[in-house]
Amino acid sequence: MKKKTKQHVFFVDDEPAVRKSVRRTLERVKLKVSCFACGKDCLEQLYPGGCDLLITDVRMPGMDGIELLKKAKRMVPWLPVLVITGYGDVKKAVMAMKSGASDFIEKPLDRTGFLSVVKSILEKEASSRALLDVVLTPTEIKVLRFILDGKTNREIAIILHRHIRTIEFHRRNIYRKLKVKTLLDLIRRVAEMGGFDPPQNTRN
Repeated sequence: MKKKTKQHVFFVDDEPAVRKSVRRTLERVKLKVSCFACGKDCLEQLYPGGCDLLITDVRMPGMDGIELLKKAKRMVPWLPVLVITGYGDVKKAVMAMKSGASDFIEKPLDRTGFLSVVKSILEKEASSRALLDVVLTPTEIKVLRFILDGKTNREIAIILHRHIRTIEFHRRNIYRKLKVKTLLDLIRRVAEMGGFDPPQNTRN
């Protein structure tokens, strides 16, 4: 497996000056940085294995940081997300943590404190690199959600309008890719990878 030379951080903020400042700060510590002005642009570039840490401001026009966090977690369940909140915005911070954020930090950003939090998250991410390198297909992620929700293969097949043998095939692939043999092991492994939101009752 080819070793990654730099960890890749996605940063989302609608203020150009903030994006420029954060990019410089992170690049000085040898991180690869991709900046986005809105959540939509970020999601279009997000895929499993392409980002090691997503950092997003909460208050943005259109899609806010909480919505971006939730959508990013649906796409890449184990992706660590650091949320930037306004000073004293306790409600938003709590909402972010309940939505799966790894941590939150308040504005205005203190360079030392900001880098400390980023470093801590990335060190944890690096320790789980073998897990994070696992790439599940979109269908496998859907199936995994329902498995963790306690659904049987037959129930998942009905929900997704698939043959039960197809679901069994996806389930075997999931167990193989995540290197687990039992459901309990699967639950533990997903928890190690950061977990993700409750299953979505999609039929697509």
